Amino acid sequence: MAEAISGDFRQGASGVATPPQAIDPYLDVLGAAERWRREGRDVALATVVETWGSAPRPVGSHLVVDEDGNFEGSVSGGCVEGAVVGEALDVIGTSEPRMLEFGVADETAWRVGLSCGGRIRVYVERVD
Repeated sequence: MAEAISGDFRQGASGVATPPQAIDPYLDVLGAAERWRREGRDVALATVVETWGSAPRPVGSHLVVDEDGNFEGSVSGGCVEGAVVGEALDVIGTSEPRMLEFGVADETAWRVGLSCGGRIRVYVERVD
């Protein structure tokens, strides 16, 4: 059996080298939201709540946005992030959550780049 390959990476039973504590991208985005709130920033969280067909990101994917338009995470692999950031900024300003839907039949989806054949529904809420 092989020993440690290098640094903190270890070879598991499957023979694949893995770090001892892999970073969960979902927790990293939520951690950013928490950190930004502690820093006094206004924050909105966008979450993929439903997908159909060939959706680029799974249900539960997050995008966190602050009042300056800075963001971390992804709800569509880059297809509709710009539109979601814009909606999140509105949610930060109004404190009114909203449900967004993008899909190939939606003219907005083509305009913002979701031409992969799928549809996604994204819930955007202010984090207080």
